[in-house]
Formats: sequence, structure tokens, C-alpha cells
Amino acid sequence: MKQQAPLHPQRGAALLMAMVIVTLVATIASSMVWQQWRAVQVEGAERVRAQATWVLSGALDWARLILREDARNGGPDHLGEPWAIPLAEARLSTFLASDSNNTAAEDAPDAFLSGKVDDVTSRYNLRNVVSADGDVVPEELTVLKRLCENAGLPPALGDGLAQSLRRAVLAAVSVQSDNAIFLEKLGGDSARQTAPLMPQTFDQVTWLGIDAATLERLRPYLTLLPEGTQVNVNTAPKEVIAAVVPNLDLARAARVVQTRQRAAFKTTDDARATLGAGNWDMGRLNVKSDWFEVRGRLRLEDNIIEQRHLVQRTGDDVTVRNQSRFSGVERGADQPPNP
Repeated sequence: MKQQAPLHPQRGAALLMAMVIVTLVATIASSMVWQQWRAVQVEGAERVRAQATWVLSGALDWARLILREDARNGGPDHLGEPWAIPLAEARLSTFLASDSNNTAAEDAPDAFLSGKVDDVTSRYNLRNVVSADGDVVPEELTVLKRLCENAGLPPALGDGLAQSLRRAVLAAVSVQSDNAIFLEKLGGDSARQTAPLMPQTFDQVTWLGIDAATLERLRPYLTLLPEGTQVNVNTAPKEVIAAVVPNLDLARAARVVQTRQRAAFKTTDDARATLGAGNWDMGRLNVKSDWFEVRGRLRLEDNIIEQRHLVQRTGDDVTVRNQSRFSGVERGADQPPNP
């Protein structure tokens, strides 16, 4: 009687095929689960982004209301007014709980809101240094160099900033205007092609050839606005006051700051009286402010969303001129600082 061939090879092949099928099914199932998880995460992030936008927009509207009411009240702008008081970080449920008819306070997300309004005219405006025709104003360049020196930076930095800004202004005007004079001032088409872009915000001043670290050194003292402005003597630091008033040293500028802490200056003549005898030129100073930066910050656990709005106040109208947004993860205490 003839023996049949063993079935082990067929059984092994069937087992291998079953394992392959199981692996494929598991892979497909894992992929489906991952895609579903990803979709949930994306939907959750989009929901958080939308909610944060609404909350921060509300914070902006609140700041605009305060600035509008301040304008209606009149008087000088100073750091003792309601707009200058920062909103300390507070849990959103705190605001919801203030409404006795709101039952959502207990279910509110673990989110924290903070904010601040800064007077931008407390800083010297880089726009003052170059005229609309693209010419460097010598007196304003002197102010900028003094400001750099007061900030602990070389005065020559002011020369470089002024020349770069001049080229940027001429390049922009030569494109917008058919007048060949601007292009001739710049040095022709080749010079326009190598000219820096005209910065629209202070963060973009790095386009003029300075590094980010230098920009941060100048941030408390320098700004860039769409038009020329004066400095508010009631809010400016001593370094700025000493820079914009010719022949004024930091010690006397510090006296001005100390005096206004007791009572805000109602006019620039009050500030002049604080300096004592002397032919003090107060033409670059004012006691009113028209430009403010509104900052709103929302923290969701370790995620933060921050919005900054540059607003201009004209009468009792407050208009947003530009805005920026940042989102990311809050740095922990054990994380190294940025280089």
C-alpha cells in the first residue's frame, strides 16, 4: 500500500498565511484608530483656537472700551489711569461665576486669561528719523544716537538704523510714486533691488540689519509707528526722556519720573518746571497718548495663545492698525532660556 505525503508543509503555509492576514488586519485597524485619534485631536485644537479667538477678541473690546472712556474723561494720560492697570491672570470661571444666572462656571475649562495695555508713545518713534521724502532728519538722528547710548548700545547703531530706514523709505516711495527723484536719491534700480523692505512693525526692524538681541535691548525705548509721534512724558522711561530733550542727563530725567509718580504732569510746562532753570526744549514731549498696544494672553494648561493689537485713538474712536498672534507651549521652570 502506497503512503500519502505528509501534510506539514501545507499546514505551515496555511499558518503563515493566517499570520499575514492577522498582521494586515491589525495594521489596518491601527491605522484607522490613529486616523480617528488624529481627527479628534485636530477637531479639539480647532475648537480651542476658535474659543481662544472669541475670548481674546472680547478682551480687546474691553480694552478699547476703557480707552474710549478715558478719552471722554479728558485730561493727561498717565500710568495711574484704569487703562494702565494690567489684568492679572485669572481663571475664566471667575468671570462666569460673577453672573448668578450662569450655570456653566463649574464646567468651565481650566483656562486663564491675562492682559495689559501699554502706551506705545512712551517710546521714541523710529519713524521720526526719516522724513516722508526719504531724508534723514539730523536733529532726530541725534536723538536716536543718544537713545542708543542711554540703552547701553553704541551710538553708531543709530547711524546704521537711520541709513537703512532711509533706503527702505526711498525704495517704497519710488515704487508707489512715478517721481524719478526718489529713485535717483536711492541710487538707481540696482540700489532699489538691494534696499531692505520697509518694516511695518517694530518686530520687523530686524530687516534694517540689526539682530534680535539688539532689538530686545531697544524694545523698552524704541518703537515704529505708521506716522511721526511725540513722547508722553507721563509714561516714558528716563532713558527716553533724556534722549528727546537736548542736554538732559539721566539724573535729571530720573527726577522727572519721580515727580510724576506723585502727580502726573498736566502740561509739558509742569515737566519743564521740574527740571529747573535752563532753556529746555520740550517740543518732542506731550502729556497725551494716541497709540497703545493691547496684549491678551490665554493659557490652557501648558498651552498659551497670545494676541497683540496696535490701536490708534482718535478722539473717542479706537481703531486697530495691526495685530500679531502667537501660540505655543509655555516654557517650564526647568527649560533652558532661549539663546
